[in-house]
Amino acid sequence: MDFKDYYNALGVERTASEDEIRKAYRKLARKYHPDVSKEADAETRMRDVNEAWDVLGNKEKRAAYDALAERVRSGRGAGPDFGGAGGGFQPPPGWDEGFEFHRGAGHAGPADHADFSDFFSSVFGAAERRNATRRQYRAKGEDHHAAIEVPLEFALQGGEREITLRAMEVNDQGEPEFVTRTLRVNIPRAVRPGQYIRIAGQGLPGHGGEPAGDLYLEVRIAPHPLYRVEGQDLSMDLPVTPSEAALGAEVEVPLPGGGTGAVRVPPNARAGLKLRLKGRGLGGDLYLVLAIALPPADGDAARAAYEQLAKATAGFDPRRQLAAAGASA
Repeated sequence: MDFKDYYNALGVERTASEDEIRKAYRKLARKYHPDVSKEADAETRMRDVNEAWDVLGNKEKRAAYDALAERVRSGRGAGPDFGGAGGGFQPPPGWDEGFEFHRGAGHAGPADHADFSDFFSSVFGAAERRNATRRQYRAKGEDHHAAIEVPLEFALQGGEREITLRAMEVNDQGEPEFVTRTLRVNIPRAVRPGQYIRIAGQGLPGHGGEPAGDLYLEVRIAPHPLYRVEGQDLSMDLPVTPSEAALGAEVEVPLPGGGTGAVRVPPNARAGLKLRLKGRGLGGDLYLVLAIALPPADGDAARAAYEQLAKATAGFDPRRQLAAAGASA
């Protein structure tokens, strides 16, 4: 059995603050949660992340772990080095003298550690079982995090939506297993990507009569064929003909959520120009990005029109800036 580096599991320095550790855990929990992760080893990585958070997210456990790590590094622990080579790591006798691990909000009790590593069990298992016999755990249940994806049209209007979640729980035999549950969630109007929806009491059950934890749902917006989500705003490419861009025109555009609206293209508009429709985003605006669509010269009339245009604009050189830049290079 090797000594486990919990700081490395969360990708933080040993001097990391409580807030840095909490943020690292939440980031990895979103990445490896089995409900959303595409990683082949997501369940294993999620267990490692949960185990590291259980220790480093608890002040008493972290202090005890740091003290043990220092003993091992200094050669005063079982095994010749920090990695546990040459016979493997075993916690030194009496290493936890003076430490009592109480469970803070958001952390598991002894019965919730069935899927943690042998290292965790050898270091913290006995201490937690001993402490559990002295007092009853009283703590709010652990909060859970999950991600949900909703269509843009649904995000604009909001409403009730049914979601299915999978979470690992310990059954009556003390074995970890995935449990599926279905919830109906009220999605607020104009919800934005990355926004969290809190559902009270839908986390893990509390201990000692304390309430259950909460469920936090991170909202993601499904890709849309027309609109791009940019925070509170939306953007869309708007194709216009050369004559519409040169002379100006009023064109009809589809609006998010349904229907159409008229927008005025100003004369001499260039590709990339942004036109704003106020209040047509996710609490923000809709930006229309102009793109020049060239009609094909696939007939006599079209070719004649292009030839006439070429004569009328003979003095216009679209590559003038390229030549100037090349000369100055």
